[in-house]
Amino acid sequence: MGFVRLRQLVIAAASLDVADTLAEVLGLGEAFPDPGVAEFGLINRVYAIGDQFLEVVVPTALTAPAGRFLARGGDGGYMAIFQTDDLAAARARADALKIRRVWNIDLADISASHLHPADVGAAIVSIDEARPAASWRWGGPGWEARASKGRLTGAVIHTAEPAQMAARWSEALGVKAKGGVVQLADATLEFRPGTEERIVKFIVSVPDADAALARAKGLWLEVVGGEVRIGGVGIDLAT
Repeated sequence: MGFVRLRQLVIAAASLDVADTLAEVLGLGEAFPDPGVAEFGLINRVYAIGDQFLEVVVPTALTAPAGRFLARGGDGGYMAIFQTDDLAAARARADALKIRRVWNIDLADISASHLHPADVGAAIVSIDEARPAASWRWGGPGWEARASKGRLTGAVIHTAEPAQMAARWSEALGVKAKGGVVQLADATLEFRPGTEERIVKFIVSVPDADAALARAKGLWLEVVGGEVRIGGVGIDLAT
């Protein structure tokens, strides 16, 4: 099996105010607004955290896929982007599993395929191969200078059948699942019972979780223990 890591997590929201809130609470650097997402009927903001990324997308039309996502359940975890060192194998695997690839791109510095959420469950899964591996086109030019300290260490996905969906994601990614847990090179995906089938929590390690939670409380956000809710997602601030 090839190398697979978590590189980017995405919230779909009705307003870019969610991006501003996320940045203020987590102490993120300057955002990159990617003009390329207009192809999907979106505007966005992308923040570098370490060498990973948090993104907020906002649909410009209700008929856009993200607009339909919001209509079904409001703001929430919309997409997870994984980095591989062998996208050709990932594409062949998806095809063999009859998982539809709804978008494919091959550029000099990155190739990517988006997998249909109806075929994997809960969210859009993107598998990307960056060249060189440390680069990331979707973060925008000079993202390294804008990166804040921290890292993404995992996500929690709700579904009626956790073990079954974990197995499906693991098959698509080419990694192993154990029960409702998929372990990646740098992160853990946990599939838990829930009525809403979507990504419900991001696990984010930051240098000073207490300060971040204090900023969240100052904004009158919902805070429970070490978790703050932003854009329909629980941001679990691991230290």
